[in-house]
Amino acid sequence: MRRFRAAAVGAATLSLALTASACGGGSTTGGEGSNESPKTLTYWASNQGPNIEADKKILKPELAKFEKQTGIKVKLEVIPWSELLNRILTATTSGQGPDVLNIGNTWSASLQASGALLPWDEKNFAKIGGKDRFVESALGSAGAPDKDPAAVPLYSMAYALYYNKKMFQEAGIDKAPATWDEMIADGKKISKGGKWALGAEGANLSNNIHQVFALGKQHGADFFTEDGKPDFTSDGAVAAVKQYVDMMAKDKIIAPGNAEYAQNQSLSDFSKGKTAMVLWQAAATTFKSQGMSEDDWGVAPVPVQSGVPGQGKATNSMVAGINMAVFKNTKNIDGSLKFVKFMTSDAEQKILCKSYGSVPPVKAAQQDAAFDRPELKVLRETLAKSAAPLPQVANESQFETAVGTAVKNLFANAAAGREVTTGSVKAELVKAQQQMSEQ
Repeated sequence: MRRFRAAAVGAATLSLALTASACGGGSTTGGEGSNESPKTLTYWASNQGPNIEADKKILKPELAKFEKQTGIKVKLEVIPWSELLNRILTATTSGQGPDVLNIGNTWSASLQASGALLPWDEKNFAKIGGKDRFVESALGSAGAPDKDPAAVPLYSMAYALYYNKKMFQEAGIDKAPATWDEMIADGKKISKGGKWALGAEGANLSNNIHQVFALGKQHGADFFTEDGKPDFTSDGAVAAVKQYVDMMAKDKIIAPGNAEYAQNQSLSDFSKGKTAMVLWQAAATTFKSQGMSEDDWGVAPVPVQSGVPGQGKATNSMVAGINMAVFKNTKNIDGSLKFVKFMTSDAEQKILCKSYGSVPPVKAAQQDAAFDRPELKVLRETLAKSAAPLPQVANESQFETAVGTAVKNLFANAAAGREVTTGSVKAELVKAQQQMSEQ
């Protein structure tokens, strides 16, 4: 399941959207929507399942429930992550968008700055049961810290380390690595005879960002200054990027071919027994769809140098997840708010998060026994104790593009056998920072 979910391709165009007049759902009211079309609403859902058809199968019965309860028909479109951000950006400038949509939570502040999304102030939160229903870490990725959230948490996720039990047993490894040193040592035992230790998606810009962000926290780097300016070339940022790419370039535990992966190929390799470990968000549904049973794989926290995840330099994941937003100029504002209330209700959160293998961001729903299985316990613990939100700054999407591309280029160099040095890493990050300053 593609849990990193960010359409980094074209994300740099967001800066254009921020300077345009944000209009959203096609209305010209200029306020917080109208009720010109009270009987229908359009919903852009993100592709959460193994494929779009799987999403439709999960969502359509729930949308039918909503229509039965309210009389409002929901027009569903499930959009691939490779297209979603560009579709949203086009909608913010053209006015031809949906009423309600899913967004990657890392985009919240960027899209908030466009002015196209409904602010979730106290009044609007009250209409869906109140802000305190939601887990605090999930709300931390819903918009800039000094503003009302631009979206509401829908599905929460974090990164975990998934490992193939049979491959570990064959290599004489009896537990998942808790530190990066253990990861490299175990990885060298596994990486031989056409098999590799760790999978990566080296050409996926957003996944690159997710990995180096967590490593950056472990090296004391945030990639942005406190006042929101890019800071990609600090010693900590350089060290984080080099550590990640070195797992292919120096340590030889990631296959060179992973430099070209961008469409979940690392999960397929894992399911086929070609790769022993993968860092991913809520992967159980995908593994099942690819023929693995839950007995075939184990799950553990992502390593940190101390071996004990926590805050600061013990951070081991970004706060991952999907938020639900309303276009400010929707033509069915009352229906849109009712729909968000429905989708974030305790009952629907249990149904949807069970189906997708995610953690409910709604506190009451988390108490369901279905979310106590080992995988979700690790994810829930990570979200509660050792995950940090990506920078909630207006140009976060450009950050994903610029630095994600730098990491992609470095992986390409490693795959080609070119040496990856501290100097070459810094040169790529300097270039990325210059690109940001020019936008």
